[in-house]
Amino acid sequence: MKRRRDLLFGAGGVALLGQSGISTNGVGRPAPTGSSRKIRLAVIGGGFGADFSFHEHPNCTVAAVSDLRADRRKRLMEHYRCDNMYDSLEELLRTERRLDAVALFTPAPEHYRHVEMCMNRGLHIYCAVPACFTLEEAEKLRALKEKTGLRYMMGETSYYRSGCIYARQLFESGGFGELFYSELAYYHDRGDLRDLLVNKKTRFYDPDGSRSWRWGLPPLQYPTHSLAFLVAVTGERITSVSALGWGNRHPYVRENRYHNPFFNESALMETNRGHMTRCNVFWLVGEGGERAQWYGEKGSLYMANGGLHGDIWLARPGEPPVAKALKYPDYLKDPMLPEPMRHQSGHGGSQIFLSAEFINSLIEEREPSIDVYRALAITVPGIVGHQSAMKNGERLKVPIFDRA
Repeated sequence: MKRRRDLLFGAGGVALLGQSGISTNGVGRPAPTGSSRKIRLAVIGGGFGADFSFHEHPNCTVAAVSDLRADRRKRLMEHYRCDNMYDSLEELLRTERRLDAVALFTPAPEHYRHVEMCMNRGLHIYCAVPACFTLEEAEKLRALKEKTGLRYMMGETSYYRSGCIYARQLFESGGFGELFYSELAYYHDRGDLRDLLVNKKTRFYDPDGSRSWRWGLPPLQYPTHSLAFLVAVTGERITSVSALGWGNRHPYVRENRYHNPFFNESALMETNRGHMTRCNVFWLVGEGGERAQWYGEKGSLYMANGGLHGDIWLARPGEPPVAKALKYPDYLKDPMLPEPMRHQSGHGGSQIFLSAEFINSLIEEREPSIDVYRALAITVPGIVGHQSAMKNGERLKVPIFDRA
């Protein structure tokens, strides 16, 4: 017993974890070397899409960029140092014949339609979250991937936040014992509600002054930043959900295309292993960011939240003595990152890992870490969760879209 504990917990009580046992984790897997192949990638969407680092990978060339807006096309061209630009995805697909893959950062309700357009052209896909907006789209996305055999990766940032990487490795090494309960949260306040009505220069409005797809979006339609903290750690699938929502009289929740009355939604979910998880997505709250808490037989891990506390590990009596405050390993030194990509990036450092993992998987001709099945596992429960909230918490079954 002492030997096992010594392997798991080192001096000072900080967990010393081995490499991940999940073959598609990415972390711990060396980046491909010796290949001269260059992935020719198109990046679509110059908002969030201009924050990534695909072009820094030695095996990638950003060969084309596109956005409907001229200012965002310019931003993409400057960031990726690419002069080959198009006014629309449709124009790009009609013209470009030498692409391998497309990275989609288009409006969320358009994700499935755009993925279908690209995969039908034989292109591998990196897609921003969420994977889809309806259960019908979920079924079609799985069928499309299995029909074409192409790679699909969803760019879920929580998957590669340091706290999630650490929790995943702790789980795989047996540090939690049975991880029976988790609390997952994504808090993104909408700001001054008076300003929201008059400031047409925010992302809640399109350039023509009309309300964008973000206006009134049901919280649980955007669940992936929360649910990844469970699926990416334990691999579990959600099988049922009961959710409630809260809203007020603001036009945001009274006048939207989704007929959504809620600013905030909270769901209690059951997994295929008989475990529990609570998933929160709040748009109106005095807090911000993504965080999680994992509770196991041997101890619990609390992920840092907005500076309110540091990352903490609490062990049960009789388990290996550990320090409460944790310091994560320097994941920027991980071999999955080629040398030019070992730098800080957005969303808690996750964006550099997502960029590297997608290109690594294409060079190695393997499925990426957040493949279509994991993407659907962290998207679909939210879709059903919102349906439950609209039915005042009725417990609903969640379909699982694993490999057919």
